[in-house]
Amino acid sequence: MIEKLRLTTRIVIDQDEALDFYTEKLGLKKKADETFGPDDQRWVTVAAEKDDTVEIVLEPLDWFEGEEAERRSEMIGEQPALAFTVDNCQSTYETLRERGVEFTSEPTEQPYGIEAVAIDLYGNGIVLVEHPSGTETS
Repeated sequence: MIEKLRLTTRIVIDQDEALDFYTEKLGLKKKADETFGPDDQRWVTVAAEKDDTVEIVLEPLDWFEGEEAERRSEMIGEQPALAFTVDNCQSTYETLRERGVEFTSEPTEQPYGIEAVAIDLYGNGIVLVEHPSGTETS
């Protein structure tokens, strides 16, 4: 039976640019940066500092050709949002803004906690949620 989610992907135009954004601006940690395959493609992943059970694969367009490359290109900026739990949404929002991360909404009280929404360098959503004390689900 299925046990857990291990990887998710984020289609990117430039792996170095995306790696810099996700590590230097968002503060995620690089988990892997290895070459593979006959064309020396790069396998690059990042994960949250405190919980690296799910890694984000920074998947470049140049892994694909023809119609598949076109299809994936159309997905850039249209990929589902990544949602991260944060300990203090207001403080995280301020830190990330100082690092140049663009937000589409400031921290706002929601029924499930405080939420702010940012976008990555390609326009994909990044949701930050601070759950009320003791209500986070795992």
